[in-house]
Amino acid sequence: MAMRSAILIPRSVQVLGARSQSVFSHVEMGPPDAILGVTEAFKKDTNPKKMNLGVGAYRDDEGKPFVLPSVRQAEQKLAEQKHDKEYLPIGGLPAFCENAAKLALGKDSFVIKTGRNATVQGISGTGALRIGAAFLEKHLKGNKTVYMPNPTWGNHIPLFKHCNFEVKQYRYYQPKTCGLDLQGALEDISKIPEGSVILLHACAHNPTGVDPSASEWLEIEKVVRKRNLFPFLDMAYQGFATGDIDRDASAVRIFSQSGPMCLAQSFAKNMGLYGERVGAFSLLCDSKEEAERCMSQIKILIRPMYSNPPVHGARIANLILSDPDLYAQWLADVKLMAGRIISMRERLQQGLKNEGSTRNWQHIVNQIGMFCFTGMKPHQVEKLTKDYSVYLTKDGRISVAGISSNNVDYLAHAIHNCTKD
Repeated sequence: MAMRSAILIPRSVQVLGARSQSVFSHVEMGPPDAILGVTEAFKKDTNPKKMNLGVGAYRDDEGKPFVLPSVRQAEQKLAEQKHDKEYLPIGGLPAFCENAAKLALGKDSFVIKTGRNATVQGISGTGALRIGAAFLEKHLKGNKTVYMPNPTWGNHIPLFKHCNFEVKQYRYYQPKTCGLDLQGALEDISKIPEGSVILLHACAHNPTGVDPSASEWLEIEKVVRKRNLFPFLDMAYQGFATGDIDRDASAVRIFSQSGPMCLAQSFAKNMGLYGERVGAFSLLCDSKEEAERCMSQIKILIRPMYSNPPVHGARIANLILSDPDLYAQWLADVKLMAGRIISMRERLQQGLKNEGSTRNWQHIVNQIGMFCFTGMKPHQVEKLTKDYSVYLTKDGRISVAGISSNNVDYLAHAIHNCTKD
């Protein structure tokens, strides 16, 4: 029998292979994502009454993912138009950018009419925020510090840190009332060093669901401008918060009338385009000429970041915003989703009252949008999960979208039994 000849591997290759195995030996295991951890624990639970109130995505009253009728109709029209799959420009689909800006700022916006906005398509809200943070890191004169409300969306902090900003916070949420700490916010904002960036949630504050009123926004805007801070508004829920797109954009429009600012928009929630990653970033400038110069620099940042954004979701959003019939259907869809969330808040509050709870649960209906800060303590949250299979984040935040007519009474019963102490 012939013997197989041995394959000789050069020593240099052996050494290289050995070294490559240990190049990243110093890398530590990162902590699990808080929301994904809740979902994983939920999936393993065998209780038929289990509830997942951690995920931030809309569900219908049967607990199923919901594709908006306006989106279905838009997709059918797009299929009939037989578009190609060519690359978009660096700044995205021009018509979508124009319509996204009009949706946020108002179709009669002086900023748009004078060409003072530089608007590009972003990869949903997170991508839009990243574009803005990268632009400010490179071009904003002043200190590289951003002040955020306490608390804020978990992704805000690492996103700005990755763009070399120092992150600090100002008072916003008042635990005793489960509402807005307006005086604390105004006091802190008035002491922020001039030239700093201030991040503001335009509507449906995540995670608390606590929003300033129109008059309170005017007070905040006045202090921000007086202090010479640079506002960056994150609007992820326009229309989804109250069902009224103009009301939800009131903070953005207040700030847009008084000076330069950044705006990040997401169409994940209000059009249900979660996986399509549709968003927009706008920089509002002092002149059309300034906006054109800034636009050129924004594109220079985008090119090596992701080159250009995806096309399909932008086409869906643009068709909905530009077709009168689809737009009317979308407004009805948004109102339907917001209305269901509001009704679940009302039923949960009433359910707790029916259970005999003596606690004040008014904040459940006072808060707005997808999330509710229940005010529950960590040990109460732990008991809620352990004894009733209700899954939520440790800070007591629940996604109201996870509540339905089928489980709202069960949830009220569970919360009451866990908050008697």
